[in-house]
Amino acid sequence: MGTEKQDRLAAVGPRLRRLRHRHGLTLADLTERTGINESTLSRLEGGTRRPTLEILLPLAEIYAVPLDELVGAPRTGDPRIHLKPVTRDGMTFVPLSRPGGVQAHKLLIPPRPETEPRLRTHEGFEWVYVLAGRLRLLLGERTVILKPGEAAEFDTHVPHWLGPDDERTVELLVLFGRQGERAHLRARAT
Repeated sequence: MGTEKQDRLAAVGPRLRRLRHRHGLTLADLTERTGINESTLSRLEGGTRRPTLEILLPLAEIYAVPLDELVGAPRTGDPRIHLKPVTRDGMTFVPLSRPGGVQAHKLLIPPRPETEPRLRTHEGFEWVYVLAGRLRLLLGERTVILKPGEAAEFDTHVPHWLGPDDERTVELLVLFGRQGERAHLRARAT
């Protein structure tokens, strides 16, 4: 087997682990949802077990990614990205890029009846650009209001929350990267 194919197979386990963490799942959660033994999943993520179609198909379904993206298959001649919106915590994420590296999403956040926003932290770095509506960004102790055409970037280790500043849905372009991957884009309001 060629080096490129070996490298691609070796990358499957870490990719699966990142996806599991991104979805906030434990190995036990994944076992419950797929019926795949926890030990098998652990060995697969650790690279001591080879991926099989029987194991990868249910994982691709749980993570809502095409099988070729799950295994890092080489791209075909079609450059289109097939948009498959995902709704989580009342927000709609529309992927605009393929998994790996910096991720681009269109994000729609409707007004939420929450009495108190829940600030969260996670690995990575985020850049947001407001397309429509008014965004209220809670970042640590600060509150920032962004209007259409304005952008913000922040380390996601800082507790944060995103939501509409009024009764309208806010529409955002969001770039997210693992820690150290910054968008390096600067936008100024006009």
